[in-house]
Amino acid sequence: MPLVAEPIQSWWARRQFSRGERVPYAVGTYREAWAAFPVLIRQYHPELNAGITLTQIPPAAEVLLQWQCDAGHIFVATPEEQRMRPGRERRKSSWCPSCSAMARPRPVRMPEPVPEPAPGQESAPEPEAEAPFALLASAEWPPAASSPAAPRAAPARVRPAARRRAPRLCLRTPELPTGEPFVSDCAPRPASAAEGQLRAELAGRLEWTPGFNAVRLGRPFFEHLEAWPDILLPELRIAVEYDTVGRHGLEHVGHREEADRRKDRAVRAAGWEVVRIRTGRLEKLGPHDVQLSGLTRAAYPAILDEFRAIRGPFLVDAYLR
Repeated sequence: MPLVAEPIQSWWARRQFSRGERVPYAVGTYREAWAAFPVLIRQYHPELNAGITLTQIPPAAEVLLQWQCDAGHIFVATPEEQRMRPGRERRKSSWCPSCSAMARPRPVRMPEPVPEPAPGQESAPEPEAEAPFALLASAEWPPAASSPAAPRAAPARVRPAARRRAPRLCLRTPELPTGEPFVSDCAPRPASAAEGQLRAELAGRLEWTPGFNAVRLGRPFFEHLEAWPDILLPELRIAVEYDTVGRHGLEHVGHREEADRRKDRAVRAAGWEVVRIRTGRLEKLGPHDVQLSGLTRAAYPAILDEFRAIRGPFLVDAYLR
């Protein structure tokens, strides 16, 4: 039987009873667990939740909490709902239902156009929607109770034209051996300037064949038989990924972390190894991931050392510039 979320007061009282303590979770107990969600830390206020701090609440607790977005809207959600949002959206306000609703304006209702009269015909009659305006000029206005004015017809609802996007060329994955690198039309463009900096700095220290952006997979990954790592080193058969929580702390957390794990398994099954550069307090996902505070000069020797741990110093040093 699934658990039912309950208000913070009821949840706290039940925890006090089950644990036999006045303070079942001390302040700071779950500080590290919430550290990867800076947006939620900013939106949580103890005064809205019976004085209980966020570090006293387990991230998986089925409890209804009050949150306040940057625009000042207060809404209720469980920790699980908050951690798994916002899907594909990137707006700072996308955690808030009110902001999300305002970001999708209601369609404008336009009156039905009046048809032009054909040549040689009399003018088109006034539409029923104009009846109230005709009554304004009538001497019988306001109308008598025995002859009420005809109700104004509701204007036809015209949907705004859908925003057309240029079709993106996405050819079928070529018939290549599993693990073969190639140039794909489906690969997304670099997502950040830091990714370009990482590629340039590695290219200044290591020689490899540039231009490849995809790896042929042996099994589908999200309906594709190809994966698109951030950087491909074909000579070493190493794929490099640059991970950060992003500007609003929404990247590579929740469902996105599970997608990263699934991608790594597919790439490794194709004969490649994955090295993820994890920043912003992101924990390691694989055995060869590197945790860094940022892309400083001291970061690149650590990355090359991880390449040596995978392929051996003899092979990696042969490609050093």
